[in-house]
Amino acid sequence: MQVHDVATPARNPTRWWILVVLCLTTLILVIDNLALSVAVPALAEDLHASAQQIQWILDSYMLVFAGLLLTSGSLSDRFGRKRIMVIGLTLFGAASVVATVAANPGELIAARVVMGIGGALIMPAALSIMLNLFDDEERHKAMSAGGAVAMLGLVGSPVIGGLLIDQFWWGAVFLINIPIVAIALVATLVMVPESRGPWLRPDPVGAILSVIGMVALVWTIIELPKGGLHHGGTVAGLIITVASLIAFLVWESRIEHPMVPLRLFRDRDFAGGSVALTLVQIGNGGLLLVLSQYLQFGLGYSPLKAGVAFLPMAISALVGNGAGAGLCPKLGCRTLAVVGMLVMAVGALMLSSLTADSGIGMISVGLVALGLGGGLATPAAVTAILGSVPPEQAGVGSALNDTIQQAGVALGVAALGSVLTTVYAHKMPDSTSATAHKSIGDALAEAARTGDNGLVRTAREAFAGGMSVSFGVSALGVLAAAILALIALRGRGPAPEPAADTADAPAEQIPVPAGNTY
Repeated sequence: MQVHDVATPARNPTRWWILVVLCLTTLILVIDNLALSVAVPALAEDLHASAQQIQWILDSYMLVFAGLLLTSGSLSDRFGRKRIMVIGLTLFGAASVVATVAANPGELIAARVVMGIGGALIMPAALSIMLNLFDDEERHKAMSAGGAVAMLGLVGSPVIGGLLIDQFWWGAVFLINIPIVAIALVATLVMVPESRGPWLRPDPVGAILSVIGMVALVWTIIELPKGGLHHGGTVAGLIITVASLIAFLVWESRIEHPMVPLRLFRDRDFAGGSVALTLVQIGNGGLLLVLSQYLQFGLGYSPLKAGVAFLPMAISALVGNGAGAGLCPKLGCRTLAVVGMLVMAVGALMLSSLTADSGIGMISVGLVALGLGGGLATPAAVTAILGSVPPEQAGVGSALNDTIQQAGVALGVAALGSVLTTVYAHKMPDSTSATAHKSIGDALAEAARTGDNGLVRTAREAFAGGMSVSFGVSALGVLAAAILALIALRGRGPAPEPAADTADAPAEQIPVPAGNTY
């Protein structure tokens, strides 16, 4: 058996082409969610979907995705990251085809569930392959490139989605996924090397507890704004969440080969960086969704025009990613992460000043700050976090970080949505109907039926007021993340253990890096 020197691993000569493939696989996840958010108004009208059904169309994906991340990360380490990613791409592509031709809300919800399963298999596998493919010297450049591509998808998908909706129908937004999946699937099979950690005994009990705990957690977060802490569904979800996650932690701490190595949290870069990024996601989780609604409902933009409005954010994020790739080795991950988060907080504060009469100018300035700050902060923080993960645990380490952030996204969407809904309802006059109090979409629909132009103005002003408070909360969340990153992250981060060359090696022949203190 040939054992490679893990201290000085050879660099894969095609690693940058492989990075392009990995970026494609994660790009579809970004494109799907943002394009769908732009399509919500048209989708609701065409499918005659109720508000509850729309909520399930959006939330079903998140519930399944968050619930399966830990399990899929563990599976990728045990059975092969390339293999798991291929399965995920296949499921995601097939479900996208079904979603494209869905004839009712039930079919679309079912397709979204399968897409959530595929996405959960794709994300940790792709990130762990990247982690093992690049050494400490190149890892931040790779992360920055991945962040740049994700930002292009973040902004490009609403533009493309809006164009497809204007020219065709809402189902066309899922067509974006299909050619990208096809290209990524073929390229993965041809180019990406297989890698895995040393074989460990499966942990089915841990997998079941993690799925129950994470699904219950996200469900509770989603339900919280609807009925508050006293609602029966919220209380039940909270009880299940606490019981299952405590059981999961106890179980994982006692078995010989846990699915999740809890010792990762002893590393300050991993623990502090994960919590800081979670706060960023809480602060910004619902920001773009709220802003998209403001552009369409508040300013009357078409889906295409709303998508184009996000272009300044994409351009500035590309600048931030490019600058960060060069500055990270000089300044360190902590400095870039803190500076970037502070710039993001400034952007959120700018957006909190928007009113019903604001033009695109202030929106663009705020989005530029958000993009630039995110381009600097996110790759730096992720590099610091994943640099502390042993290569043989790259899959589950990546999944654990993704899971924590997904919980932050769900909490952010729920929190900002709750603040927006509460303030909107409070600002609507008592003389308006109960229907108009529910949401700006309901108010505008009622105004269209009755011809009440005054209701349109009132609803838009109320929505702008709620949005302003939501963006203020977002700014506080990102500011808290910056403070935590300053305290928790090391100045330049430890040099992680180099990854062994595990390409195409059988699991039992892959050496564990020496000197592992985890």
